[in-house]
Amino acid sequence: MTANTPAAHPKAGAREWIGLAVLALPTLLMSLDQSVLFLALPALAESLRPSGNQTLWIMDIYGFLMAGFLVTMGTLGDRIGRRKLLMVGAVAVVLTSLLAAYSASAEMLIVSRALLGVAAATLMPSTLALIGNMFHDPGQRGRAFALWASCFMAGTALGPVIGGLLLEYFWWGSVFLLGVPVGLILLVAGPLLLPEYKDPAGGRMDPLSVVLSLAAILPFIYGLKEITKYGWAVVPTVAALAGVVIGAVFVSRQGKLHNPVLDVRLFRNGAFTAALTIQVVIMVAVAGSYLFITGFLQMVENLSPIQAGMWMVPSAIASIVAAQLAPALAKRMSTATVIAAGLAITAAGYALIAFVDPAGGLPLLVTGFVISFFGIGPIGALGTNLIVSAAPPEKGGSAASLSETAGHLGTAIGIAVLGSLGSVVYRSYVAVPAGLPAADAEAARESLEGALATSHDVAAEVGGRLLVSAREAYTNGLNVVAMVCVAIGVLTALIAMTALRRRSAGGDRPGEAKPAPEAGRPIQPAES
Repeated sequence: MTANTPAAHPKAGAREWIGLAVLALPTLLMSLDQSVLFLALPALAESLRPSGNQTLWIMDIYGFLMAGFLVTMGTLGDRIGRRKLLMVGAVAVVLTSLLAAYSASAEMLIVSRALLGVAAATLMPSTLALIGNMFHDPGQRGRAFALWASCFMAGTALGPVIGGLLLEYFWWGSVFLLGVPVGLILLVAGPLLLPEYKDPAGGRMDPLSVVLSLAAILPFIYGLKEITKYGWAVVPTVAALAGVVIGAVFVSRQGKLHNPVLDVRLFRNGAFTAALTIQVVIMVAVAGSYLFITGFLQMVENLSPIQAGMWMVPSAIASIVAAQLAPALAKRMSTATVIAAGLAITAAGYALIAFVDPAGGLPLLVTGFVISFFGIGPIGALGTNLIVSAAPPEKGGSAASLSETAGHLGTAIGIAVLGSLGSVVYRSYVAVPAGLPAADAEAARESLEGALATSHDVAAEVGGRLLVSAREAYTNGLNVVAMVCVAIGVLTALIAMTALRRRSAGGDRPGEAKPAPEAGRPIQPAES
């Protein structure tokens, strides 16, 4: 080898590939968590009797805090060591999973889910960064990241089945215990198979930025959720506006820091910003529709958890198939065209769901959901590549963390906003029979879960009339949510066809966008 010949990248061996399997476990766990909780919701509601508002907090507080801490935890891992942070996160996941599984009240479960969200945020950035440390050969690294990404899709497919099996034979808290074996395996295998890495130029953590990021996200989402449910009351409106203002302060501060928690200069790249926007917005539709579809299967079609889980598998398989086809299609046509076509297909699938009836609606519901998830496959396969490749190599981990944050934030917003919208529609249509005790009548008006619980406590004839009305009202909510998802599919398809295609026409092929400005420009640290 001459002096001018570049050294070959070292190949990863068996230890690295086994280590990748270990890193795949928390990825699988994160994708399982939300889908199994959707299935557990009816049993959970009957046991803990949460209010409609508490039910939404149980569902979305995990995603709020995980999204809020992802980028911060990526920076913390660079500072203290990525494997060390992964080990700390594994301990936290085990403890918070146990706390959630044995929660004795709705309030306790909300707190447990919040702590579990923070714990989960320590896992994902460390996992991505360690894969980059373990696989130096470009071909092997690409396969490693592809396998890592496929775990999300596999988790989506397995989640309903695993959750259904657990709920068929155990109590609702069993779905949270999945985190215990995963955490224990990480604690045992991590030190043996995973390398430690600290970025020598990682810089110090800016505590004020961490506080500002949470102070922006949480009030904003809270305000949206309450406005959707109760209208433009003073408190939620002020909370949402406060979140926007604090978010602006956070972004401004990041532009002044030498080592920011979020490098806002990445957003100057059009392909990066467009792909990230599509990920956030489409996940709003996915999460919001998933919430109501799982509820329809169990509470309207009266399927058992395992039966409902099996009916969800075809949609996940469709998404995996589309994701595998997308890279090949992108070689024949532009990436923007593949993503836009997929999102248009998604809109068509949701249009079918908008016409589902409470009686005999199962075939149309499943068909629409399979079509919509097939359309989402390309953005899952190509979108992350667009985001990561838009950043310079030293910012790849930060860009990947932003991709994760976008997905989780979109999920949280979808559950909050579309969940609240569906609840508003339900309350507008449900007819509660006269003569019920006040508490039972209020529970029935609040949610279909409450109506089901109330129907067990009243005369059969009264309970039957209540259930017919409640199921029709819930289906109306599903239809309205599906119509919103149609609009989201059309909107994101337009973004892909315009913003991403413009980047291609301007000389930057999507997925090979120009890197963001170098991080080394002179910036003075801001004072806290």
